[in-house]
Amino acid sequence: MGVTTSRRSVVRIAEGSASMRSDAVAVEAPLAITVDGVPMVTTMRTPGHDLELAAGWLVNESAVRAAQDIATLTAVHARDEREVDTVRAALRPGVEAPTPRAFVTTGACGVCSAESFSPLRVVGGPPHSPGWRLPRSSVQALVAGMRAGQRMFEQTGSLHAAAIADPTGTVLWVREDVGRHNAVDKAVGAALLDGRLPLTDCTLVVSGRVAYEIVHKAVTAGVAAIVAVSGPTSLAIDLAERHGLVLVCFAREGRLTVYAGADRVGVEP
Repeated sequence: MGVTTSRRSVVRIAEGSASMRSDAVAVEAPLAITVDGVPMVTTMRTPGHDLELAAGWLVNESAVRAAQDIATLTAVHARDEREVDTVRAALRPGVEAPTPRAFVTTGACGVCSAESFSPLRVVGGPPHSPGWRLPRSSVQALVAGMRAGQRMFEQTGSLHAAAIADPTGTVLWVREDVGRHNAVDKAVGAALLDGRLPLTDCTLVVSGRVAYEIVHKAVTAGVAAIVAVSGPTSLAIDLAERHGLVLVCFAREGRLTVYAGADRVGVEP
């Protein structure tokens, strides 16, 4: 794992007095992804879980649907400031590769630099089994489970998080990153490399807002629900409804708002 935090000298001002101190800040650095020798994208990310990030990105951007679809996945660390960290992927013969992005994507980008909205490549099957429900009483526990795994956020206060919980509500993976979409890719990549896709009846939990690209990634990974601390966009709601996902937002302080799939959210107290 790369260096995820850095120390900086800061001036803290409180109640009219100023003091010098050392503060932890999140590292933001570029990561390049190549597939079969072709440069695909360079994204600004928080170092760590880079192989999972690349694997999750491939799930969303290519025909990769199982760990076996990736022949090799190798991290190459930059030797000096003239180079950037790189993940080199080689796909199994016959697996459709992604389309290269046009320029560097920032920590705020999801579909940024994509030439167009391409059709969704769904992992396979419906996102939920017959009779599946998301218990209303479990939503806050899911958020708390993600929050418990946000170790870098505790140090810096500046990172997004994404978690994946199984059908019983057990949080399997929590991943953090300066980019919301990167955090989701890391979590989905962890599931892919562990042989857990599609994530039928599972829930994706995110710390920020839900825009189109977050739902896009959830659909391609096969999750049944998204639970978010913040709100959604109109396009995110439309996409969730179209693909039968439950979308729960503003899940905090004992409250929540259901934007899609309300018939699958339990009504027990």
